[in-house]
Amino acid sequence: MKPGTKLKSAVCDTEVMVIKGINIVVECGGKPMSDAPPAERSELDSAFAEGTKMGKRYVNADGSVELLCIKAGKGSLSIGGTALQIKDSKPLPSSD
Repeated sequence: MKPGTKLKSAVCDTEVMVIKGINIVVECGGKPMSDAPPAERSELDSAFAEGTKMGKRYVNADGSVELLCIKAGKGSLSIGGTALQIKDSKPLPSSD
């Protein structure tokens, strides 16, 4: 997994682009994502069905992985069963 790699979900329409990452398996809807679209869709795990939002960046707790959602879907992103969080945006400086 290197920056610029596009990953596709095996359970929904979610697609992400790797911004920062290491060699780990990213999951969507409880199933591993891959760089090729699946031949047929798997069943969505209800524990990982919160969905993704297009244009949002998702990160793990220590910040070593960052993904940009380029196509939204019904599955939520996780690594090893731990859900990824939406990255907080940086506040803009005041324009006084």
